[in-house]
Amino acid sequence: MDVQIALLLGQDGIVNGAIYGLMGLALVLVFSVTRVIFIPQGELVAFAALSMAVLNGGGVPRTLWLLLGLAAVTLLVEAWRHRRGTAVDWAATLVWTVLFPALAGAMVWLRPGSLALQALTTLLVVAPLGPLLYRLAYRPLADATVLMLLIVSVALHGVLVGLGLLFFGAEGSRTPAFSDLRLNLGGVAVTGQSLVVVGVTLVLVIALFRFFGRSMVGKALRATAMNRVGARLMGIPTELSGDLSFALAGLIGAVSGLLIGPLTTVYYDTGFLIGLKGFVAAIIGGMVSYPLALAGALLVGQLESFSSFWASAYKEVLVFTLIIPVLWWRSMNSLHVEEDEE
Repeated sequence: MDVQIALLLGQDGIVNGAIYGLMGLALVLVFSVTRVIFIPQGELVAFAALSMAVLNGGGVPRTLWLLLGLAAVTLLVEAWRHRRGTAVDWAATLVWTVLFPALAGAMVWLRPGSLALQALTTLLVVAPLGPLLYRLAYRPLADATVLMLLIVSVALHGVLVGLGLLFFGAEGSRTPAFSDLRLNLGGVAVTGQSLVVVGVTLVLVIALFRFFGRSMVGKALRATAMNRVGARLMGIPTELSGDLSFALAGLIGAVSGLLIGPLTTVYYDTGFLIGLKGFVAAIIGGMVSYPLALAGALLVGQLESFSSFWASAYKEVLVFTLIIPVLWWRSMNSLHVEEDEE
């Protein structure tokens, strides 16, 4: 391996690590606020990339029908809860079940021609799936154990993978790059799409950190993550915190799908591996630390890139093996609380 090959592999590792970093951030955000290990996060990535490909081909993505169906069912469930005397925040409910689906349907109906409008339409179709899935699958089990919520996530992942096969078929798709720029930096070819991936990731990361550090809503989410009961006692609506965390996860997943679509062929089940690598990054961060999750994502990206050169047949094995020493180290440095036996 010479220096030029090492630089090329390092560039690929940074680009891949940026995507895994977004996945890790979304998983840490959702878990810290709702205790849900959101395994279907990867499916949102695949849905976004494939929906963008369908829009680029002049078609109507079937994920729009999934969005409209989930919105209708969620609206019926909220009406049933209201009828039973449960307090319902109708403003938030109508935003997720009426406003965003209507905007998504209008954008698809207008058949956007430019790449930017197609990307915006994809975001409107895919991002609202997050809070709708939360309201239907997770909010009724808000007080369940982490294991029960994990089982629900696994089941939901299976359902969404099956729907992905039904919607898009077994053939993969690739979308046009957002930039055709090509640079030569020190003998290393750098594509415009790689710069777009890194740039958008940096913007999202900075925006998220400012959101959590400066805004009142972000601070409310942090309070819910630290102590859900205490946040509820202080008047913070924890159900809306769940809505918002899943909405941000949906947005991150949709953006990640748009970024990765031009780099590789995406299939209906591609999101699972992407989500798993983001999960490895989140585990490195202990499912609580955003900076450590980002650092872990870059490590995963570099390990995947260089192992693909040295041992391409085992690159996935090497990446996922990384989780073993991390879990061992964390188990040795964490406090164990024994449960009382009855």
